Amino acid sequence: DEIPSDILKRARLPGLLESVKAVHEPPKDADLGAMNRMATPWQRRLIFGEFFMLEAGLAVLRRGKAAESGNSFKPVEGGLVDRLARALPFKLTRAQDRVLKDIFDDMAGASPMNRLLQGDVGSGKTIVALMAMLRAVENGHQAVLMAPTEILAAQHYITLHKMVEELGVEIVLLTSASKDGLEDIAGGAAMIAVGTHALIQKGVEFKRLGMVVVDEQHRFGVMQRAELKKKAHNPDILIMTATPIPRTLSLTLYGDLDYSVIDELPPGRLPVATTRHMPDEKPRVYEGIREEVGSGGQVYVVYPLIEETENSDLKSAVIGREALVRMYPDVRVEMVHGRMSAQDKEEVMPGFKAGVIDILVSTTVIEVGVDVPNASLMVIVNSERFGLAQLHQLRGRVGRGRRASRCMLLVGGPTGEDASRRLEIMCETGDGFRVAEVDLEIRGPGEFLGTKQSGMPDLKVANIMRDAAVLDMARREAFALVDREPEMEGHPEFRKELERFWRGKVELFGTG
Repeated sequence: DEIPSDILKRARLPGLLESVKAVHEPPKDADLGAMNRMATPWQRRLIFGEFFMLEAGLAVLRRGKAAESGNSFKPVEGGLVDRLARALPFKLTRAQDRVLKDIFDDMAGASPMNRLLQGDVGSGKTIVALMAMLRAVENGHQAVLMAPTEILAAQHYITLHKMVEELGVEIVLLTSASKDGLEDIAGGAAMIAVGTHALIQKGVEFKRLGMVVVDEQHRFGVMQRAELKKKAHNPDILIMTATPIPRTLSLTLYGDLDYSVIDELPPGRLPVATTRHMPDEKPRVYEGIREEVGSGGQVYVVYPLIEETENSDLKSAVIGREALVRMYPDVRVEMVHGRMSAQDKEEVMPGFKAGVIDILVSTTVIEVGVDVPNASLMVIVNSERFGLAQLHQLRGRVGRGRRASRCMLLVGGPTGEDASRRLEIMCETGDGFRVAEVDLEIRGPGEFLGTKQSGMPDLKVANIMRDAAVLDMARREAFALVDREPEMEGHPEFRKELERFWRGKVELFGTG
């Protein structure tokens, strides 16, 4: 049995051979109900085994990161962080203060920070990330912020530029369309660079990179993070995500990272009223758009596809925009979508932000991070075609200012059970963690995680939702074992099995 016997004893689980045999040929007196629930001791042993392998690997990875030497960024009295804090026109929330303490403690330590920062849409992650970057800058290092799209990179650049201008910190934007800042980054004149994955391409050199912030982790694979680390000696890494991650996933997918949550919204943020509308209620939705624009608000209308394809009955954003222009001739309607060039997008988005455009028709390119405080109505067309995480992200684009905001989910046709449940939960709650839990229930962990993209070993028997209690137990035991024996010197068979389990994913013990 590959798992040490003392661990199985504490977990009160049978050995591997007995378990495999009993699962394939259950004894006559086996409890069939328990078998169907995957709850017999033999099934729990197989489930425990997979989780134990997964968590032991994560524990080894985490320990390896902790053993690396990094930069130690100490507080500077009266430095950039202090000056920004004094200049802010608002007070940070208690949750932001708590998370900043976690981050600054990490940054002051001897090993590199590897922290995941979770916060629902609008919880104020950007200001926290900026303060972390300024801590590196006041210690003489450069910092980068990597965003998943060019629209979002440009927006982060505008927001951060306003905040650091008074502090005298040079900040540059680097995307495939704008490469003007390359010399400033290489020479060290620019202390903060904001960009897309263009930041990790060949030809981009940093003088002294010490801090990396990655916005929306799931858009950046493990490989891209590794590329960025090559450009610096073990920089501190902070990964921000607005995609709420249920606890069981934070123990698996991000089990090798430290973990902070901003779990309160800034005061004054109003909840977004969400309603579902069947196809025959379309006139009511269009009336809602007219009312919103008439009262000085701005509107997003989001479609799932860019162009009508022969085999698709989806309304495209192109046709939708034409209809809106005909319906509201006195209203300014523009459009952004994923196939537009960065330059074309950059011509439209500032116009919407400045209030020159009343209605923005879009595909899901606006889902992450675009900030227009005056936008107060989100209409999602064919909403039954969107995933729950996507719907929640899109809803987060409104309700960012002082106006009461709404999200109208327009249904395009018959909805299946899962789609109905998604729309139901959207109307019931605005809590991102609740939304994520339901999303995980509907899709199951495999699809939710996208195991292939996540770089995690596949689980064949274990299920992180159903077997959460076994996961907890396996994690405790695995981390304790790695703490006692980082190199597994007393358990050579287990070490071999562990390396086999993780093969092709990660090199655990740095051999070769």
